[in-house]
Parts: sequence; C-alpha cells; structure tokens
Amino acid sequence: MLGFERREDAERFLREVRERLAKFGLELHPEKTRLIEFGRYAHERRRRRGEGKPETFDFLGFTHLCGRTRMTGSFVVRRKTVNKRMRAKLLAIKAEVRQRMHDPLWRTGEWLQAVVRGYFQYHAIPGNTANLGIFRERLRRIWRHAIRRRGQMHRPNWNRLGRLFDRWLPQPRVLHPYPSQRFDAMHPR
Repeated sequence: MLGFERREDAERFLREVRERLAKFGLELHPEKTRLIEFGRYAHERRRRRGEGKPETFDFLGFTHLCGRTRMTGSFVVRRKTVNKRMRAKLLAIKAEVRQRMHDPLWRTGEWLQAVVRGYFQYHAIPGNTANLGIFRERLRRIWRHAIRRRGQMHRPNWNRLGRLFDRWLPQPRVLHPYPSQRFDAMHPR
C-alpha cells in the first residue's frame, strides 16, 4: 500500500515498478494492484463528479475507509475488520466448539477466552469496537447453541448463561491507541 498526493505521481510509480519487475521476469498481481482515490479530498472530489463514496481497500485484515472525526470534521482513516476474515474465524471456532461440546464448561471457557483475547489483541483498534462486539455476540450464540445441545435433560436459562459468558468472554475494548498517541508516549516533547 502506497499513498501519493497526485495521480500522475502514482501512475508514474506504478509504470516504473512494472518495468523494474519485468526485468526480473516478475509482474504485479492484477487483482491486487490498483489505483484508487483515497484521502482527505477524495469524498469532496467524487461528490463533485457525481460519483459515490470513496473506494475502500482491504489491507492486513482491515477494511480501510475515508472518514471524518465527530468533533472537528477533519479527515481520518477508518479501519474495521474485514467481514470475510471474521466470518472465517467464527466458522473455525464453531467447528472447534462442536468438538468440545461435551468438555466441562470451564475448560471450553478457558479455551474460548484465549481465542477471543488473541483475536482482540490484533483487531482492537480505535473505531473497530463495534465489530468486536459483533464478534463477541456471535461467539456467544455459537457457544449457547453447543451448550443447549449437550443434553436434553436441562437447558440453562439466559441468566446462568449470561454469567458464564461474562466470566469467560472478555468485553471488547480498544487495546491499541492511535499512532500519534503511541508516538507521543514514547517520545514526549
């Protein structure tokens, strides 16, 4: 992912990279290499031309979008978890919970807690907490379904399950501050 202020610079760079790679018999992947209008003025320029919202792109597991802050209205890059990646993770967890259906609840809870913490360690960035909440809620449904399928004698109610989920599934919260805040903490002025 590279950013340029002017389109001509981006086109020239892309042309030169293709030429340089061709010298070594390599080429850029056509579906993964594209020029998009993104940045501070993208929304305004596309609106003037009668086009829709600025394009988004997926990079390192996040969908990047053009956005504005609530307070000042200044430009900010919004990032949220790629939906396809979240769906794949939930399907993998669902298969594993199915395998662990008859394990003691505390053992499954410990395992799920470790999985959710790992997922949050990567995806808990500013602006993505709503998606983390969706992930947690879908995980609760998966685990609830497995618990209710364990036996036909007793089906636990939501009060008991709610306490169980709160015990083992961490609440979503931002774990990674904005880069400017991280930099200021490491290098005070």
